[in-house]
Amino acid sequence: MTENSQTPQPAPTSDLPTTYAPADVEGPLYERWVERGYFEADAKSDKPAYTIVIPPPNVTGSLHLGHAFEHSLIDALTRRKRMQGFETLWQPGMDHAGIATQNVVERELAKEGKSRHDLGREAFVERVWQWKAESGGQIAGQMRRLGEGLAWSRDRFTMDEGLSKAVQTVFKKMYDDGLIYRAERIINWCPRCLTAISDIEVDYQDDDGELVSMKYGEGDHTIVVATTRAETMLGDTAVAVHPDDERYAHLIGTRIKLPLTDRTIPVVADTHVDPEFGTGAVKVTPAHDPNDFAIGQRHDLDTIQVLDERGVIVTAGPFQGLDRFEARSAIVAALRAEGRIVAEKRPYVHSVGHCSRCKTTLEPRLSMQWWVKVETLAKAAGDAVRDGRVDIHPADMTQRYFDWVDNLNDWCISRQLWWGHRIPVWHGPSGEMVCVGPGEEAPTGEGWHQDTDVLDTWFSSGLWPFSTLGWPEKTESLEKFYPNSVLVTGYDLMFFWVARMMMFGLYAMDDVPFRTIAFHGMVRDENGKKMSKSFGNVVNPLDWMDKYGADAVRFTLARGANPGVDVPVGEDWVQASRNFANKIWNATRFALMNGATVEGELPPVEQLSAVDRWILSRLNKTVADVDAFYDDYQFAKLSDSLYHFAWDEVFDWYVELSKTTFFAGGEQAKVSARVLGEVLDVMLRLLHPVVPFVTETLWTNLTGGESLVIADWPADSGFRDAAAEQEIELIQQVVTEVRRFRSDQGLQPGQKVPAELTLDGTALAPHEAAIRQLLRLQPAGDGFHATASLPVAGATVALDLSGTIDVAAERKRLTKDLEAAKKEVVQANAKLGNEAFLAKAPDNVVDKIRGRLAKAEADIARITAQIEALPQQ
Repeated sequence: MTENSQTPQPAPTSDLPTTYAPADVEGPLYERWVERGYFEADAKSDKPAYTIVIPPPNVTGSLHLGHAFEHSLIDALTRRKRMQGFETLWQPGMDHAGIATQNVVERELAKEGKSRHDLGREAFVERVWQWKAESGGQIAGQMRRLGEGLAWSRDRFTMDEGLSKAVQTVFKKMYDDGLIYRAERIINWCPRCLTAISDIEVDYQDDDGELVSMKYGEGDHTIVVATTRAETMLGDTAVAVHPDDERYAHLIGTRIKLPLTDRTIPVVADTHVDPEFGTGAVKVTPAHDPNDFAIGQRHDLDTIQVLDERGVIVTAGPFQGLDRFEARSAIVAALRAEGRIVAEKRPYVHSVGHCSRCKTTLEPRLSMQWWVKVETLAKAAGDAVRDGRVDIHPADMTQRYFDWVDNLNDWCISRQLWWGHRIPVWHGPSGEMVCVGPGEEAPTGEGWHQDTDVLDTWFSSGLWPFSTLGWPEKTESLEKFYPNSVLVTGYDLMFFWVARMMMFGLYAMDDVPFRTIAFHGMVRDENGKKMSKSFGNVVNPLDWMDKYGADAVRFTLARGANPGVDVPVGEDWVQASRNFANKIWNATRFALMNGATVEGELPPVEQLSAVDRWILSRLNKTVADVDAFYDDYQFAKLSDSLYHFAWDEVFDWYVELSKTTFFAGGEQAKVSARVLGEVLDVMLRLLHPVVPFVTETLWTNLTGGESLVIADWPADSGFRDAAAEQEIELIQQVVTEVRRFRSDQGLQPGQKVPAELTLDGTALAPHEAAIRQLLRLQPAGDGFHATASLPVAGATVALDLSGTIDVAAERKRLTKDLEAAKKEVVQANAKLGNEAFLAKAPDNVVDKIRGRLAKAEADIARITAQIEALPQQ
């Protein structure tokens, strides 16, 4: 039980409309919260800090269901911590999203018949900034609609002045420490975006391709190789075989003719080759395959670029100028004409990398790029979890994290774009390189120029936990709010973002970026299918908010959020959450109309009825459960606990059991009204972080307090009353059993039935009036004839059903159902007793028959009991 944090005032019940209309409440209420500064964080505060950064959405983005899901969870955490007395910072901001944003603006230019090259670099970048000011960041307004309690005055952008300084500072430090270098390596190249992309930005999918086996060399010096990319054979500089493969021992060290060219290439021995796969010989194209590049390095092979940046053949000859896919067909045709095609397999389904941004098939390409040497950084990121400085939820995600950071390759951080953080390195006329940090003068003079590449977007977002707090300056905010308390993010960002932040935080700050990582799953449709435009199952959460309210969307998403597990969501579930919000509204309104209040102290225990003591005991148990679930990031469980407490225990049982008390009036009604006020006060506080709008409106009417956002979080007083809980459980057993019997007899819920209750000698005796009210049972008057008697919970409920049902018709219906159930038992037993059937039938078929048998047997018992309970004619 708790006391109000704000002085209670008389509850103006007339302020509550008869129905809850989210559209009338949510917008004005959110603006009031922002105007009053509830979500802002004070670095000078002596309260303990609680910090979460928003995973920065792309400036090109709009609120999708994944955002709504993640943001609802973060908002629940921060709202609770604020109520618990923490100086709470939920850091807002957006990512400049290099490739995505450049693509958007280039498409806009294309409508004008222009390209970025027509504008030039500086003018194009200025055009992007203009687009960002006019059209970017629409998602911020949509996030407000969801009710997100972000510290908007601290809003940051990954290319604002402060974050740009942070990026340049880190780059300079890492460059000077030898952790950033420039080298020619095989990278993933997008011929559409015209840039390198990192390994984790590659989407692999099974494509229908072709596997072509072709013969190299002449006469006794021939060897067969297979490839899915025949066009790259123009860049082959060797054929490799295993050194122990006797089939090719005579060829190792010799040179063979490369078809369609004037070149000969060596046959080299390399242990990388699997002699059991295919022919045991592989073509080596060092400029267009990472494995081939490694072989080339070991054997000092030439590298020949076959394709240009757009995937067009550049080598001299008849195929020059052809697109890579056109060239593939043309080269296979030419080889076939020479009789060099040994085998062709079409379609040949194999995994092919695609650009995660534009879906173009990627090309492995030898390219000069900037790299981060990750070995020491990744080890530090792994050690921070191993030694307990960072805790991962759920725990089974920990091994997945280790599998990644323990096997990281060096990170390609350069992108061939114009929009982004430009590499702060100047190149001199004689190949000199000078890295320029903040405040340092760049080299000038003839031949000096800045590197044309920009940094991978994940470089700047990897600094997010500390760059947003003012680093590299030693700010009050940095000292107060770093490290972050927790990071809430999808498991899909473990590699893109989480590992980067871990590496950068430990390197730049010498401390972890956050104490806990709470991974959640992905939102899927109601059938568990990935949401995709191509599937036609993408949901716009704004549509659901328009229709059902933000609270309904938030509660639906939170109720499905089991740690690290994907979340299926359907509109029916949002409707159910809307119904829950309406239930809270209607029940609270009823309670206020019946005098529910928070005025004055809670009456002492000895003045409380068993029903009052029961609900207060259940209330405190719920507070304890919800706290435990929050601390374990069990959003689904805490939401379910609140749902069942509010709907089942408060509204369906306590309010109903208390109606007779309220209607009777007197001192006990005043006591119960104060208890009901207490229960609603605490319940609305508990619900507020997940469903903030409806709870705020109801709570301020109930208590007269300023706002739930700044109210105290409930504490478990430790009050428990096992005896009262057991007593009310007996009532629930009686009511549930009799209701089930009434339903089985076809009685309408509101249909009144004469009954005689034998409750003497049980804990039920004081509750007869409430039981009769709940079960619609009239007193047993003159002419009462017990036609059914139900023993339950140590009591007996005798009912007179004469005149309420057609006994003959009901007996006939039940007898027919009983015969059908018996027939089902016979059929199921016959199949399960047939050894020949069991030997052939699949396990799932046998299990299904066993299930049918169990159901039929249960039906027989149930129907038999119903027939026996019917009045005798």
